Amino acid sequence: MISVTSVQSKKEFKAFVDFPYHLYKNNRYWVPPLKSEVYKLFNEKKNPFWEHSERELFLAYRDKRLAGRICAIIDRNFIEFWGEKTGYFGFFECDDDEEAARALIDKVKEFHREKGMVRFIGPMNPSTNDECGVLIEGFYTPPFIMMTHNFEYYPRLIEQTGLSKARDLYAYYVDIQDAPFEYLERLCSIVRRRVRDMKIRPVNLKDFANEVKKIKEIYNDAWSRNWGFVPMTDAEFDAIAENLKPLVLADLVLIIEIDNLPAAVSLGVPNYNFVLKKLNGRLGLIEMLKFLYYKNKIKEARLMIMGVRKQYRKMGLESLLFLESFRVGQRLGYTGGELSWILEDNYPTNNAIQKMGGKVYKKYRIYEAAV
Repeated sequence: MISVTSVQSKKEFKAFVDFPYHLYKNNRYWVPPLKSEVYKLFNEKKNPFWEHSERELFLAYRDKRLAGRICAIIDRNFIEFWGEKTGYFGFFECDDDEEAARALIDKVKEFHREKGMVRFIGPMNPSTNDECGVLIEGFYTPPFIMMTHNFEYYPRLIEQTGLSKARDLYAYYVDIQDAPFEYLERLCSIVRRRVRDMKIRPVNLKDFANEVKKIKEIYNDAWSRNWGFVPMTDAEFDAIAENLKPLVLADLVLIIEIDNLPAAVSLGVPNYNFVLKKLNGRLGLIEMLKFLYYKNKIKEARLMIMGVRKQYRKMGLESLLFLESFRVGQRLGYTGGELSWILEDNYPTNNAIQKMGGKVYKKYRIYEAAV
């Protein structure tokens, strides 16, 4: 028999956080996040996302054994930006148990119905600016940093509850040996001749606050009408920047300026999941020593962001960002990397990545349902 309870106590919240660590303990591909970061993600005082959002957490039990979890989320900024009464669900994890999954989704529907929503989408953990999507293809390699992983039965299980596809997200892999350096060199030489007063440079970490402002300016303009996008508040962007700062290599974060104005940006991060896999969710003294040792052995990176402000599009700036990113990766001794995620219907970006030698090797799905 299945019962679902709302998380109210510290003990229940701990069970919510701990559940994936038990569920995936024998899965060779899942990468355990640092538990301290998971708690921080849900902390209303430390994560500015909750300043404009609300949530309710649920646990599903089969008899007395925990069988699944889910979070119902309302982001008021999404509703205001898109003019839609749409909620989210996120942090879904479940045994291969259709009855448990259905009971969890029913609780999400009930939550959103009571809040006046007409539909919900997800998973968002807790938004499109964080980890999101259900892995539907590419189960037999570990995820890159800040990407999700789940069992193969998840798509079937979710669809059995009545949810349907909203959008698919693509993750590409590029082997550095396959990067088309000669093609990019020719293309970029044309761009440099055509665009005057342009410079491409790595981020200046000594002027971090001002650099973050420039990147935020580009980000909120470049993605402004992408499906599911919500402009980040200053507090949200600053919090993410502070979290990423210790992980960033300046040469992997590139800014293009035209007439001294920020025009385009790309943000790559070493694939720290290679290290996190060895820490089992903890960061004590021994784990810190492991981190310091293994971080220098990372051989891949994830290109998380590449965006061009609308007024500077169709100028070939993406080619410059690709070329310089590949050069940096080659210089660092990287063997390749992931470019993710890209909406399936973002045809210009998908075509550009394919020309760069990228191959879709993982797909993720965002689901939706009416309430």
